[in-house]
Amino acid sequence: MRNYKEEYQRWLDSPALSEEEWNELNAIAGDEKEIENRFFAPLEFGTAGLRGTMKLGLHHMNIHVIRHATQAFANVIVAEGEEAMRKGIAIARDCRLNGSEFAREAACVMAANGIHVRIFEDLRPTPELSFAVLHYGTAAGLNITASHNPKEYNGYKVYWSDGAQLPPQKAEAIAQQMEAIDIFTGFKTCDFDEAVKAGKIEILGQETDEAFLEQVLAQAIDKEAVAAVADEFKIVYTPFHGCGYKLVPEALKRLGIKHLYPVPEQMVIDGSFPTVESPNPENPEGFYLAIDLAKKVGSDLIIGTDPDSDRIGTMVRSGDEYVTISGNQMGVLLLDYVISAKKATGTLPENAGALSSIVSTGMARVVAEQNGVHFEDTFTGFKFMAERVAAWEAAGSYKYIFAFEESYGYMMGDYVRDKDAVTASMMVAEMAAHYHRKGMTLLDALNALYEKYGWYKEKTLNLVMPGLDGLQKMKELMSSLRQNPPAEIAGEEVIRLRDYQDGSIFVAGLGKVDKTPFAGSNVLYFELADGSSFIIRPSGTEPKIKVYLLIRGQSSADCEERIAKYIKYAEALGK
Repeated sequence: MRNYKEEYQRWLDSPALSEEEWNELNAIAGDEKEIENRFFAPLEFGTAGLRGTMKLGLHHMNIHVIRHATQAFANVIVAEGEEAMRKGIAIARDCRLNGSEFAREAACVMAANGIHVRIFEDLRPTPELSFAVLHYGTAAGLNITASHNPKEYNGYKVYWSDGAQLPPQKAEAIAQQMEAIDIFTGFKTCDFDEAVKAGKIEILGQETDEAFLEQVLAQAIDKEAVAAVADEFKIVYTPFHGCGYKLVPEALKRLGIKHLYPVPEQMVIDGSFPTVESPNPENPEGFYLAIDLAKKVGSDLIIGTDPDSDRIGTMVRSGDEYVTISGNQMGVLLLDYVISAKKATGTLPENAGALSSIVSTGMARVVAEQNGVHFEDTFTGFKFMAERVAAWEAAGSYKYIFAFEESYGYMMGDYVRDKDAVTASMMVAEMAAHYHRKGMTLLDALNALYEKYGWYKEKTLNLVMPGLDGLQKMKELMSSLRQNPPAEIAGEEVIRLRDYQDGSIFVAGLGKVDKTPFAGSNVLYFELADGSSFIIRPSGTEPKIKVYLLIRGQSSADCEERIAKYIKYAEALGK
């Protein structure tokens, strides 16, 4: 295996580089650290595909890495046989810089390998890509997106025939193919326009949008609630320069929302995200333009979707200000609303089930079970929820009605197998209208849920560890916590540790006592004596350790006090 200096020189010597690319690499000739960061290893291909900053080099997103990954992906599809090649692949992209070039190049590699390609004419929401895989019955899907990451990033998100992101065995097969293929000479490609003329590449457009929207609108439970308040209820919407700009407003209008105010500056499609530091709906500061507009028009609700429109953030009017509803809070609100609205309309299945991730609020289980709905949790990622839904369907056990995770992702319906901000935006609007009709905001509704089900608070911390040194530090921290688990965290006794890597459950003083229902992910889950949970895992897409604090308390103030002490402990781990 070549070291990073040899890999750097190989790239410099490659005739595959354009003059501009060669100049970019030659410019870092004296920067040892930059050379190491770009060439110490390839981007790791996982179940979420690839994600990285857009630079030239082995460890970044660029046209050479795109071709390399796509040839490996094509080999895995070809190995499935002629039927899989005929069914082909659906390809989409978001608003990211270089997104169109990357998507078209991926289409050319797939077509050159005899795989039929359906590619969207322009940017589209991630959930519509998942829908297209199911709707057209393709063997696979590909989305060029870096979701909510900053403008420097792009990504390569891969799907299989079930409409969900790749299962681990398929991701491993692609990773193995990448190891065997030369990045500069090991791929096939063709001319895009000629492939379109030959029928090898098919362009998707409005007909797919309409089919998708039809399914989205079918999820509405109580349009009458919207109609009852439509003359006065107001919503401000921002797509943060991304994919939601078209279909989210359309879905809201078809639902019956009359007063919708898109943020003009952020309706402009732009992968440099000129109005925000980060296009992440988890960050309240990104909503400043939306808040200004909301105050001007007297809006009841603000909805924001991330660049690939699979996640949604919301803010609610509280007097003269706007307050953020967190991902966990919205998940609980929607879960409770979907259950109660379906009960009221007689559409709740007898065997209804709901899903959430192990790092999401414990309140979800309480809401579901107190309403007679079966509840299960999974690893972080909607591919795991999609697997569980498929298992329920195969066994004929439960009919899922809602799934969510704390990072602002929600899923309903059988037409997508990934988080979906288009459908979620519509459901949030319907739910807010329902409560508005009762003279309540979503904040009022949330407080009513706390009074009914108990007080819960959550906090997610990111311990950022960039660069090669950071990767090593992340490994060492997880190893240390695993080998020498703390007996207490911030003064609270650890009563149980779940190690989801091998599925072991440890109890203080007794050792290993049981197994978790599922395993295979680098997650440590500490259960504390006060009923709180302290969960830690490395991010799968960014150079950081994520810490999740799930708190159960006697009141809001009690929960906040507990969060404060656990934050101090978590921050010390990152130093």
